[in-house]
Amino acid sequence: MLMFSSGQVQAIDAFVLEDIRLEGLQRIEPGTVFASLPVRIGDTYTDDKAAASIRALFGLGVFKDVRIDVKDNVLVIIVEERPTIAEVDFAGAKEFDKDVLKKALKAIGLTDGRPFDKALVDRAEQELKRQYINRSMYTSEVVTTVTPIERNRVNLSFAVVEGDVAKISEIRIVGNKVFSESTLRGLFDQDTGGWLTWYTKSNLYSRTKLNADIEALRSYYLSRGYLDFKLESMQVAISPNKEDISVYINVTEGERFVVSSVKLAGNYLKKEAEFQSQITIRPGEAYNADQVAVTTKAFTDYFANFGFAFARVEPKTEIDRATNRVEITLQADPSRRVYVRRINIAGNDRTRDEVIRREFRQFEAAWYDGNKIKQSRNRVDRLGYFKEVTMDTMEVPGAPDQVDLVVTVSEKPTGSVSLGAGLSSADGLGLQFGFKQDNAFGSGRSLGVELNTSKLNRTLVFNTTDPYFTEDGISRTIDLSMRTSKPYADTDSYSIETAGAALRFGVPFTEYDTVFMGAGVDRTTIVPGTLFPSIYQSFADEYGYSAIAVPLTLGWGRDSRDSALVPTSGEVTRASAEWSVAGALRYARVTAQHQYYYPITKKITAALNSEINMGMGTDGQSYPVFKNFYSGGLGSVRGFEPGSLTTKSQRQNETSTTGGTKKITFNAEVLSPLPGGGNDRSLRVYAFLDAGGIYGSDEPLVFGDMRVSTGIGISWISPVGPLRLAYAKPISKFRNDKVQALQFQIGTSF
Repeated sequence: MLMFSSGQVQAIDAFVLEDIRLEGLQRIEPGTVFASLPVRIGDTYTDDKAAASIRALFGLGVFKDVRIDVKDNVLVIIVEERPTIAEVDFAGAKEFDKDVLKKALKAIGLTDGRPFDKALVDRAEQELKRQYINRSMYTSEVVTTVTPIERNRVNLSFAVVEGDVAKISEIRIVGNKVFSESTLRGLFDQDTGGWLTWYTKSNLYSRTKLNADIEALRSYYLSRGYLDFKLESMQVAISPNKEDISVYINVTEGERFVVSSVKLAGNYLKKEAEFQSQITIRPGEAYNADQVAVTTKAFTDYFANFGFAFARVEPKTEIDRATNRVEITLQADPSRRVYVRRINIAGNDRTRDEVIRREFRQFEAAWYDGNKIKQSRNRVDRLGYFKEVTMDTMEVPGAPDQVDLVVTVSEKPTGSVSLGAGLSSADGLGLQFGFKQDNAFGSGRSLGVELNTSKLNRTLVFNTTDPYFTEDGISRTIDLSMRTSKPYADTDSYSIETAGAALRFGVPFTEYDTVFMGAGVDRTTIVPGTLFPSIYQSFADEYGYSAIAVPLTLGWGRDSRDSALVPTSGEVTRASAEWSVAGALRYARVTAQHQYYYPITKKITAALNSEINMGMGTDGQSYPVFKNFYSGGLGSVRGFEPGSLTTKSQRQNETSTTGGTKKITFNAEVLSPLPGGGNDRSLRVYAFLDAGGIYGSDEPLVFGDMRVSTGIGISWISPVGPLRLAYAKPISKFRNDKVQALQFQIGTSF
């Protein structure tokens, strides 16, 4: 009998194989072995086939040892199977979820039921260590334990000792002369920490973030004319205890260059004049890499408007170092014109396809239009259902004149909760609650509920909006409301009860402008009681204690902000009118609002808000008192209790507020990232100046009758919505005004 093992193959005479027998199999199917062998019964068996058989069986990766015996023209294969992994477990791993770690190991073949492979275990151990290093946890240790159990199985246990996260103790920039080191370090998202580091974690070292900071540094110089800026070296030093990191950056600034001229070269589709108007680079000014990038992108976008999706625009520079001037030539190649074959959507696990597709302005089987594609992406983004919306152009193999568009969305929770509170000696603690689901069941429809639990003012409001009530994009909104206002806490005090319903449609006239129109009906009931004001008695004498109004509404809105949650630029304009044409009450109300956002610097934003509201009686009737406007609190003049401001006549008669027929509000804010918070835009501090007033029907709009307040606050994009906390101090106020210094609200804009 001759025997061959993995380590040796002895020479034998060739013979015809009469049979093949297997020994040592436990879990592996015999058919798997037979299918892998390079020989079959009846074949001529040789030394080469013996070696090939051993290699083939080891190639399966399931055997620890393989031997071959030959006896009487019979091939006997003796195998020893690798142990099977029974269980993979982790101990001490807190930084990562165990299910995530198991999924990662499964991807490399290390999971329950698979053959044990020491090489894979070593690889997994090194991968775990690498993951901790990526989290700046350099002292972390991983120890693997292999425990044999019955039936040739093993348990794997990865014991992790998680060390402390390495923190940046020092960042030094050397070689800078034009800009101070503190200015350059201010560009970085990473720093040595501050009082808010527990939130921002900006002092935790990350190689990826450091590379991004270096690019920000490079961009800063290139956008100010320093074309020869170089990063000479960068060293990251770790302390012996592996807990402190020092970063040293050595730069060479070079000379500052000024643009001498900008030229066009290449094929511009005989539209050179139109492309010239897209140029933002100005001769005589410092070379600005950002402006060059903006111009080249504007060119490629403009080419895309004519179907040239793959146009290339390359900026070429000719530098005159004697005069520190640079000539820029924009070389254009429009390539080929294409049309869109198909639009694919990915990432919308919850939102229906039609909700996204109906926002598209680029259609399938139409010429590629960059402007329409951009509009489509922005419209999908403005839905507010997604954290991120990207649109990629994919070439179609074998069809050079076709492309596919791939729209990838990252969904976010579309339900929001709004909370508000104010503490006063008169009303105690007043709470407001609101719930809104903007994308109910992935349909694009919204549902909202508002509830006020104040003991003096109780509100229950329900509304729903279908943004595509018709295929043309006409929206429909239904509002139902019940409100009770009781100015005094006495149980027998008078109160005002209002119940209403309204139906409103929104008609889009342009991509940015929408006109709203609708109708409603509401009933207002006055319940007499103690301290009943004469103004309400006069209303009851004219209309009765219960009156119905049927108002028609007309409005217009435009929004060009760069972000709905954290705007830094753009404008919002709204105007609406309400006219009661039937029922006992006849009146008209007009509201106009304009908000403007201006970026003072990359981090600091100025925000301005102005609003005017007016109401009057029609058909010879007086204006209903309970349709008055109110002011005070967040959203109008901070520092005063919500809705507490009085008109001039109310102050003269020393009566409590019942609102006014006219209202003016002005707000100015300056917002900046919270000191110590780095460049985090979700957490900002702001200073504000508010002014506003309430006026009666016979009172002129006198600015001297306005209240003015100033203060500071914190704005935070919290998981349940934007939160604003304000501390205000009145500058101009009147006797008996109700001051409320500290106020907060979730879900407010100003």
